[in-house]
Amino acid sequence: MDEYFNQMNKIIKEKMTSSRIRFMLQDVLDLRKNIWVPRRGDQGPKTIDQIHKEAELEEHQEQIKVHQQLLSKKERSHTPGGGPNSQPQDDGCGNTVLISKDRPIDTNRLYKIIKSGGMDLNNLVLAPGGKAGCKGVWRSWEKGCSGGTEAKPASADQESGRPATSTLNHFSALQQTSSLLSSSDTDHRDRDHFDRSGHVDGREGSPITKRSFSRESQERGGRSGESAPTPPPSLPKPSLSEEEMEKKSKAIIDEYLHITDLKEALQCVAELNSASMLYVFVRQGLESTLERSTTVREHLGLLLHQLVKVGTLPTEQYYKGLQEILEVTEDMAIDIPYMWLYLAELITPMLHEGGIPMGQLFREISKPLVPLGKAGVLLAQILQLLCKGMTPKKVGDLWIEAGLNWNDFLPEDKDVNKFVTEQKVEFTTGEELGPKEVVKKQLLSGEELSKQLDRLLQDKADNKHIMDWVEANLDEEQAASNHFVRSLMASVCGIAIICEHPYKAIAEQIMVRAELLQKYLNDEEKELQALYALQAMMVHMEEPANLLCMFFDTLYDEDIIKEEAFYKWETSKDPAEQTGRGVVLKSVTAFFTWLREPEEESDKE
Repeated sequence: MDEYFNQMNKIIKEKMTSSRIRFMLQDVLDLRKNIWVPRRGDQGPKTIDQIHKEAELEEHQEQIKVHQQLLSKKERSHTPGGGPNSQPQDDGCGNTVLISKDRPIDTNRLYKIIKSGGMDLNNLVLAPGGKAGCKGVWRSWEKGCSGGTEAKPASADQESGRPATSTLNHFSALQQTSSLLSSSDTDHRDRDHFDRSGHVDGREGSPITKRSFSRESQERGGRSGESAPTPPPSLPKPSLSEEEMEKKSKAIIDEYLHITDLKEALQCVAELNSASMLYVFVRQGLESTLERSTTVREHLGLLLHQLVKVGTLPTEQYYKGLQEILEVTEDMAIDIPYMWLYLAELITPMLHEGGIPMGQLFREISKPLVPLGKAGVLLAQILQLLCKGMTPKKVGDLWIEAGLNWNDFLPEDKDVNKFVTEQKVEFTTGEELGPKEVVKKQLLSGEELSKQLDRLLQDKADNKHIMDWVEANLDEEQAASNHFVRSLMASVCGIAIICEHPYKAIAEQIMVRAELLQKYLNDEEKELQALYALQAMMVHMEEPANLLCMFFDTLYDEDIIKEEAFYKWETSKDPAEQTGRGVVLKSVTAFFTWLREPEEESDKE
């Protein structure tokens, strides 16, 4: 093998005169001998930290490159004579000076500096001339190293026509050029100086800082009476397209119906910032819930009611979205037999307090239905649903106060009296119900009653609406029963509990319902029954610490339960209420200690 290499080397030296070929063959020989060593050794796999560091380094270098490119473009666009090879450099005084690589250096200028005999080293001034003293020196240095000085009287040399010798500094000779810029170009360059660097004001050439700039703006404003320019207002967010609005609306509605967080849904709709496209939200909501459960439809109706109540959803947008559904109801009724009831469940919540008045709502939604002869059917379904939340007499009063008449909503050949009787909406005619026509109210079980009260409270129905529901669905005997009082107290306090560790009570939830509780806890016995309901709730929850004490504090402060009722509950010996009573009493020891303090103080006096 060695002989082979020697022969090859001999051939290369003797016969190959081309150095290029000789080196190529030499590389082949070195490669065969494994003489080549990789410039970078095998470093193995990189760690996550190394990858992150390299990524940060590359990103930093890329930002530097982009910054340099922007700076160079800006300098070329604003600087006279700036070329592609010009580079910004700092002159040491905070100013940016462009130095071109292609500009030749005139050595004669340097010779003139050497030959110049007017330079006095004793009187040499490195800064621009100004007034004497520290204050003058500071003001002169504020002008930078541009060499600006105060005006001086003409010397004898200047009067005789000879060029005057400058006593500025060593760099003043370099400022003497064969062709001088005009005064207008100089002013333009000075004005652009601040625009290019952001550090120097074109008028004075002084460095600008946040404090000096604001101070100078105030001084200029005080002199001229002009305020600093305000930044331009931000552009309004572009409106969403109909397709984008449909996607966002579907996502919001699905999330709301899943978690029933009304506050979050209201905020999401408000953040759409597309008031002119909210009819798409209404239409999407009605389409997606029309064939779902009654609870889902009522929840969506409540959401639309709250959107109108807080002003997020204009009534015009609500009507527009609803009208697009009503225009195709004739075809939809073929596939959805109970469509009018389903629509009524979606629309009825809008008649709650803070929504749309009955007269205005009924007249608008009937416009596309009157030609089809279906307006009366939908209105009758809405009125029947209203009677579940208030008495028929109150619903009839709302109809009469709105100035509504069945003749405006029924076909001309339709018998109004027959229609009213068939739909069981006689209360809209203003006639009092006779004894035989009074519908006997159904007696609700404890579970059904608690479920209905929980639903009303979770939907954030106002106190008046809940009172109307009680009046419409419970007779006087049932509304005054201990069973109803216990269910009401348990529902109100249950909504106010935050299920965390430890449990907490939201006092504001009970304060909002103070009027409701005071209406039905109208004597000491009912107040005692309400306390028994709280006791049973605490036992069921395994006596959480301090929770009952929080409820007692709020109930006493809001004057919902009187002091006598608390003492009666404390000393009660009712055998039906003794389960877990000892632990519950111990948890409110601090409350009763506080409650007795005023009596003890008054006894001492």
